[in-house]
Amino acid sequence: MTIEQGFPGQRLHVLPRPRVTNALSQSGTAHLLVTDCGYFPEARAHGIYRKTGIAQAIVMVCVRGKGWCRIGDALHSVHAGQVLVIPPGVSHSYGAEQDDPWTLWWLHLAGEDLAELLGTAQMTGQQPVRTLSDSFRIVALIEEIVTSIGRDSSNASLLAASGAAWHLMALLSADPHARGSRMDIIDQAKEYLRNHLDSRISVEELAVIASLSVSHFAALFRQHVGMPALQYQTQLRMARARELLDTSDLPVRAVAEHVGYADAFYFSRQFKSIHRVTPMQYRRQAKG
Repeated sequence: MTIEQGFPGQRLHVLPRPRVTNALSQSGTAHLLVTDCGYFPEARAHGIYRKTGIAQAIVMVCVRGKGWCRIGDALHSVHAGQVLVIPPGVSHSYGAEQDDPWTLWWLHLAGEDLAELLGTAQMTGQQPVRTLSDSFRIVALIEEIVTSIGRDSSNASLLAASGAAWHLMALLSADPHARGSRMDIIDQAKEYLRNHLDSRISVEELAVIASLSVSHFAALFRQHVGMPALQYQTQLRMARARELLDTSDLPVRAVAEHVGYADAFYFSRQFKSIHRVTPMQYRRQAKG
């Protein structure tokens, strides 16, 4: 048995269809509109069969695990670091691999310029899967879309989502086959960590997004940055914590949450191990 949704930790946003119709008649969103979007972590037993397809294009980015897609008589494998794009109106089915289910960021797109954008990106029913050269930026854009649509369905939120979707399609179109240099990959990983200070990102997750083995990614990161990825992440989080302690009246518990520590006591121990003082002692120190 397969299921379409219902995965622990998922995010799922679907615009009401009357709102979709309205947005497709308005300037700014008529050319490209995100109608549905979400995040399915470790989507075990995920699968869908659509005999006639749907009116929107489906864009799915696999960041962990594996899955598959069947379009016509062709079966396509989908691995971490790859994007799957299914054009509108195409009969298809897809699902997660049983032993290593995929984790997906996904969205549905509609609009007057969708066909041209898909054509420019060379994403077709015959070639629906591509290895991404810049997974970090693509994932960040879909996260931005999910956040915008999740906020509300106002014109401002839909426009923000459309802008991020345009950027995503532009990245797919600009250089569909190039692979980033090693330094580009590490710079992208550093930027991803800076933009996710409130989340605990593992080396395995960074390696998957970069389409590298864990050992290869870890060695590259240490070589180019001079320290392991998790140590770099801790430095970023502590720098932000110092800034919040210096410039706000937030309690230590709130500062800890802002930089990704659910346990304020653990945060304080980590802070003291690095700074030799507790967060409150640091706050009372004279500075400037």
